[in-house]
Amino acid sequence: QVRLVESGGGLVQAGGSLRLSCTASGSIFSVLVMGWYRQAPGKQRELVAVITSSRMTDYADSVKGRFTISGDNRLNTVYLQMNSLKPEDTAVYLCNSKTTDGTYWGQGTQVTVSS
Repeated sequence: QVRLVESGGGLVQAGGSLRLSCTASGSIFSVLVMGWYRQAPGKQRELVAVITSSRMTDYADSVKGRFTISGDNRLNTVYLQMNSLKPEDTAVYLCNSKTTDGTYWGQGTQVTVSS
C-alpha cells in the first residue's frame, strides 16, 4: 500500500506564490507518473500538471507559465511551485501516483487565493 501526503496549501493573495509538496511512503513500486490535480467546489476534478519517470512534464493550459512541477530522483516526492496565483486557482489540490503496482491518491491540500 502506498500513502501520499500533501502539504503546503494555505491562503494567499492574488499574485502570490505557494509551493505544494507530495511525499509517498509505504510499499513504493516503480513510479511511472506523478501528477497534481485540483477540484473546486461544484466542479470536476482537473489535471494541473504531471511529471513522468523520464522527467517529461505537461501542464493544463490555465497554469502554463505560472506553475512548475518537479520531483526527486525516484519521484517519491514531487513539488508544485505555483506563482502568480489567481482566485480561480482556488481548489483542493490532490497528488496522484501511477506506479507499476497501481494508482494512488492523496487526501488533498486546500489552496485559497483571495482577490
